[in-house]
Amino acid sequence: MPVFKKILFPVDLSEVSAAIISHVTTMAETFQAELHVLFVARIFKYYDTIYVPPLSIVEFEEKILAGGQRRLDEFVEEHLKGCSVSVVKVIPGDPAEEIVRYIEEHGIDLVVMGTHGRKGLDRVLFGSVASHVVTTSPVPVMTVNPYRKKN
Repeated sequence: MPVFKKILFPVDLSEVSAAIISHVTTMAETFQAELHVLFVARIFKYYDTIYVPPLSIVEFEEKILAGGQRRLDEFVEEHLKGCSVSVVKVIPGDPAEEIVRYIEEHGIDLVVMGTHGRKGLDRVLFGSVASHVVTTSPVPVMTVNPYRKKN
C-alpha cells in the first residue's frame, strides 16, 4: 500500500473547499502526513500589453496576494483547526499550472481536491483546474465531488 507523507490540498476558497474538508483530514490523519494548503491567486501579467501602467498591475497583484493570504489563514483557522497543517501558502499564477509545479517542487505524494470549484461561464472560460491536475500530475490525485448526496 502506498504511503502518503505529504498531501496537498489546493483550495479556491469557495464552498467546495470547505465541503471536502472531512476527506482531506481523514487522509492526512490516516497517513500522519504533512498537510499543505495552497491557494493560487490568478495574476494579471497578461494585461501588461494594454495601456495600464505596469506599476498599477503589480500593486494590484500584491494586494490580491496579501488579501488571499489573510483569507487563507482564516479558512485554515475556521475549517482545519484540529488538524496538523504543515504549510499554508498563497502563490501567484495559473491555478492548474502552479498546482502541478508545487507538487513537483515540494515532493507531494497525494493531492486531494474538489471537482467543482467553478460553475457556468467561469468554468467554460477558465477550464477545469481539477481536470488539468488529474491529467498532468506526477502523483495520485483524489478528487471529491462536493455536491454528491451523502448517505
